Amino acid sequence: MRFNPYAPAFRQNPYPVYAALRAEPPVRSLGMWVLTRHADVVAVLRDRSFSAELIPDLVARHAGATDRILRLGRASLVFTDNPAHARLRALVNRAFTPAAVAELEPLVRRLARSLIGAGPQDLVAEVAGPLPVLVLCEWLGLPAELHPRVAGWTHEVRRLLEPGSLRGDDVARVAAVVEVFAAALSEVRAPGLLRELTLVQTSGGDRLTEEEIALLGVMCFVAGTETSAALIANAVLHAHGVAPSLVPAAVRETLRFDAPLQMTKRISTRDVEIGGAPIAAGDHVLLCLAGANRDPAVFPEPDVFDPTRDPGPHLGFGFGMHGCLGGALAEMQARAVLDEVVAARLAPVGEVRWQTESLIVRAPVALRLTAVVSAR
Repeated sequence: MRFNPYAPAFRQNPYPVYAALRAEPPVRSLGMWVLTRHADVVAVLRDRSFSAELIPDLVARHAGATDRILRLGRASLVFTDNPAHARLRALVNRAFTPAAVAELEPLVRRLARSLIGAGPQDLVAEVAGPLPVLVLCEWLGLPAELHPRVAGWTHEVRRLLEPGSLRGDDVARVAAVVEVFAAALSEVRAPGLLRELTLVQTSGGDRLTEEEIALLGVMCFVAGTETSAALIANAVLHAHGVAPSLVPAAVRETLRFDAPLQMTKRISTRDVEIGGAPIAAGDHVLLCLAGANRDPAVFPEPDVFDPTRDPGPHLGFGFGMHGCLGGALAEMQARAVLDEVVAARLAPVGEVRWQTESLIVRAPVALRLTAVVSAR
């Protein structure tokens, strides 16, 4: 079985390939072990001897990489191992609390209602894309003049998540954007998450530095906007006709059925066997989260979108110590938009084309909506 994530057919529908891979022992492709079974993916995510620092290390090899980019990786919960990860998590968790996220719901719903209005022509461009950016701008306390610039900065910086796609002077250009982005966030003094992070400290007196706070802010946008936009669009695509009472369950089922984050990487720091694969120290491992989410060993009839099912242990937000810190906020935004779409009786029309710019994110390029006319 060959695994080619660049194949046009895979980019449009990866699930038949994931199914075929699950039926065979893990394969090596493009210099990586490719894991698609739920048990195998969870085993790696649970095993802390698999390092998450792979991507910053790969970026560092590119010409144009700067010390600031390397520190961006070290200030990210996504790309750090313990003890650095535990330190950051202990500090960030003091401000990024469930109660703080819950307080954002009125803002999220107001923005969702405003963006949808009388019915957007393209849900992706007019609602799913802008909403996560606007929510984070408000929560972090960014001044209004920065709001129009943040989406462009974020799109550039997120290219660091896929270092294999970086070419020529890409890294130098992204490095320049990181400098501007971090500098802008360093100047924020208004009430919001960034200011709250300046106040938190551990019982031992540890605090985040000013640069760490700015870089954490950058990563909030990088990790929390395009994937949230993908979840919103995917949820509307698959669940636009659900009963209002099923909206929360439909969002959770979307995370399983068509995960916005399809895959992530790790590097093994020891010799180990996973699912019959003899993984050696230093080997790269590609974890196909979306493939694991359709494993029939865990999810009955996995290729059926069923919001009434027990969502089970889906990996739409990862698992373990690197599970998505902003998952609850992403779900909240998807629920708010889907509630509006269901209430307005809107439904997607036309052929769906899937984006091909990113290998790790799955989302429609556009999603045109129309009002559903009731049959008499």
